[in-house]
Amino acid sequence: MSRRTPTKTTAPTPTRGRTPNRAAATSAWRPRAITGGLALLTVGGLFLAFRSGQPDTTGPGHKSAYQVGQPAAGETAPAFALAASTRKTVSLSDYRGKNVLLFFQEGIGCQPCWDQIRDLEKDTAKLHAAGIDDVVSITTSPADLVAQKVRDDRLTTPVLSDPNLKVSKSYSANSFGMMGDSRDGHSFMLVGPDGKLKWRADYGGAPNYTMYLPVDRMLADMRQMMAGGSMMGGAQPGTQQTP
Repeated sequence: MSRRTPTKTTAPTPTRGRTPNRAAATSAWRPRAITGGLALLTVGGLFLAFRSGQPDTTGPGHKSAYQVGQPAAGETAPAFALAASTRKTVSLSDYRGKNVLLFFQEGIGCQPCWDQIRDLEKDTAKLHAAGIDDVVSITTSPADLVAQKVRDDRLTTPVLSDPNLKVSKSYSANSFGMMGDSRDGHSFMLVGPDGKLKWRADYGGAPNYTMYLPVDRMLADMRQMMAGGSMMGGAQPGTQQTP
C-alpha cells in the first residue's frame, strides 16, 4: 500500500501595487467622515448664530437693534386672507376691534422662530397685560408644512402661509432677514382695533440677523417706542434704531 505525501499549501502573494481591501475601505471612508463632520459643524454654527447673544438681552440698560419698515405706526395695516395651520382661512378683519400682534418669521428651517412662538404662548398673561389680545404668525413656508410643524411643536397660535410673498411684500417683512428678500425675517407689528399699526420693529436685518427675542425684551421695546410717539421714538422707516 502506497503512502500519500501531504501537499504543502503556500499562501498567495499579494499582487504588487494593490492595497488590501480593508485599507482601501478605510481610505475611502476618511474623506466622507471629514465631509460629514464639517457639515455638522456648519449646521451647528448656523444654529448658534441664530441664538447668539439672545439669552442675556433683558437686563437693564440693554439696547435692542432693529429697523422700522413700511408701513409704519399710524398707517393702515394691509388687509390679508391666508391659509392657516388650523386648515382655515384667517383674515386680518377677523381681529377687527382687537389689538393683534403680527409676527412675521422665516418659517420651516428656523427653529428659533418656532421657539419664539412657543415663548409667546407661555407668556400670554404678559401679552394681555400689555394690551395684546391675540397673536398671529405669518411665514412664506407652504401651508401643509406649516400645519405639520405646528402639530409637531404642539402650538396653538395660528400660523399663516404666504408662499408667494404677496402679504409679506405689502408689509415689507421680507426686507429684513438673512435670506435676502425671498423669506421673511423677524418682524413684530401691533395692529390696533381700528386696523392701523400702533407699533413695528424689524429685528431680522443686518448686522445682527436676530431670529429670537426674549418676550420681555420685545414688550419693553414696544412700551418704550409707543411712549415715544407714533414713529417709534423718532426712528424713521427703514433706519436702524437702538432705544
